[in-house]
Amino acid sequence: MSTISTTPTTRSLPGQLPELVVVTGTGGGLGAVLAEKLLAAGCGVLGVDLASAPPALAGYEGYTHVAGSVTDEQLWAGVTASLPAGGSLGLVTNAAILHVGDILTQPMDQVRQTLDVNIIGTVMAMRAVIPAMVARGGGSVVSVASIDAHFAEQQLAAYCASKSAVLQLARTVALDQARAGVNVNVVCPGPMRAGLFERHLASADDSDAFLHTREQRQPFGEILDPAQVADGILFLLSDAARGMTGASVMIDGGLTTGFDFRTGAEGTSVRVPAASGRS
Repeated sequence: MSTISTTPTTRSLPGQLPELVVVTGTGGGLGAVLAEKLLAAGCGVLGVDLASAPPALAGYEGYTHVAGSVTDEQLWAGVTASLPAGGSLGLVTNAAILHVGDILTQPMDQVRQTLDVNIIGTVMAMRAVIPAMVARGGGSVVSVASIDAHFAEQQLAAYCASKSAVLQLARTVALDQARAGVNVNVVCPGPMRAGLFERHLASADDSDAFLHTREQRQPFGEILDPAQVADGILFLLSDAARGMTGASVMIDGGLTTGFDFRTGAEGTSVRVPAASGRS
């Protein structure tokens, strides 16, 4: 009788990652987590962020940081010029900004900044990197949108509109560049314990109550770790995802699987055990 080995094995992706990945928004949150995962997997990373490189990334030999706004054309001209002549390329457009406010009262400079960073910044990144992919015969692009690209959220009108635009931009580019060998996909994360959610949390009148309520809406009873979203992006960057282009992948811990998640606290007949810790 054969036995099942219990010897620990090192897990690896089913596909090959690009040799160099340009990632926007590496100053913190999801971008920093993703960049570190890519570096640990042996990829080179060119990070773009208004902030300086986090110490955890600056220590990697394969990491190059470009400090500046993703809306700066001169910055992207410099990125294009610095790309190596050969080798496979990937691009993750992750940089984003979120301002909380009603569209009737939110200052217009916040609305413009949201649209400029989240949409125009994504356009500029694509215009700078995709031609180099085409010259190499192909590449992988992953744009980070949000569940708010599909579902509205109170007091986030500008942000929701910008993420819907990112989704449709990426899907259209996927069609335009498919015959050039470039596959473009989108991840739509749910709430993550990272920069944008933390900002929304800090704006609440009662942050503890806000966090508890949001956790209870999640089927697993917890807000996503950015690493869980980064793992999905790694797959889409790899050649294992070559059968996908223009796809919108929800990574939200099941939040949008149904229209509601009942815990029993609402007085329903549903009784859900307390959530256990998950890795």
